[in-house]
Amino acid sequence: MKKLRVTQIKSGIKQPERQKRTLKALGISRMGRPVDVVVTPQIAGMIAKINHLLKVEEI
Repeated sequence: MKKLRVTQIKSGIKQPERQKRTLKALGISRMGRPVDVVVTPQIAGMIAKINHLLKVEEI
């Protein structure tokens, strides 16, 4: 299975509520703290929707 390391690089404060909920669903609690996720179609879609807030690296 493919894994990604996702790190929040931009604040979600002035973002729409839907994007804030997506950050929380990915397990991202605060900026600068990386989270490792397994790539599924659902996770890939969430990352694509908020990619302007994230830095994504392959593991």
